Amino acid sequence: MGDIASKIDGSFETASISELADAPVAALQGVSAGDAEHLKAAFNIKTVRDLGTNKHFLWAQAIAKLAE
Repeated sequence: MGDIASKIDGSFETASISELADAPVAALQGVSAGDAEHLKAAFNIKTVRDLGTNKHFLWAQAIAKLAE
């Protein structure tokens, strides 16, 4: 995955991995507060952990990998 710091918002740069997992999804670089609201409304995703373990996203990732 490389450098985690380049993938998160600067305000979370000192957070531990556990803290990042429980951080709001907007802590990810490129995810706006509006994007986070859409994820919450559509999939009840509130945290980075929720996003990373969401079954729909995992299924899509598996399909994409198999298609390679």
